[in-house]
Amino acid sequence: MKKNTCCFVGHRTINETEELKLQLCKIIKKLIVNESVDTFLFGSKSRFNSLCLELVTELKEKHPHIKRIYVRAEYPYISEHYKNYLLESYEDTYYPEKIIGAGRAAYIERNYEMIDNSRFCIVYYDEANAPTTRKSGKKLPLIMQSNEKNTL
Repeated sequence: MKKNTCCFVGHRTINETEELKLQLCKIIKKLIVNESVDTFLFGSKSRFNSLCLELVTELKEKHPHIKRIYVRAEYPYISEHYKNYLLESYEDTYYPEKIIGAGRAAYIERNYEMIDNSRFCIVYYDEANAPTTRKSGKKLPLIMQSNEKNTL
């Protein structure tokens, strides 16, 4: 899956502008056309993920071969009814086995799973929306690690 895959990671709250939408659309199109990306991994609980899903869904009209996959951080086992509901917006969904028992870290572990299984990762980071520590109210530092990921 890794060679032709891209994931999205970003804040729950974003500064959603037309410029952001246009830039994202341009990057996603470039990945589809120039890099043969055909699989996009999505998480949840984030306006950034929702926006990217909207854009990829729009691009799917012109590029019907692309797949949208929802990587769940909750519910390792889901009913057929819930799966059918998810498949109205995605071509597939799965729950990574390695996050079973991760507890509150499930979303972080899910994001690692998506990054590890992608050649490209589109990240939204805005200092104004950076999470704070619970006790001090200080902004957490941005930590980036590269595993030979491509940048556009």
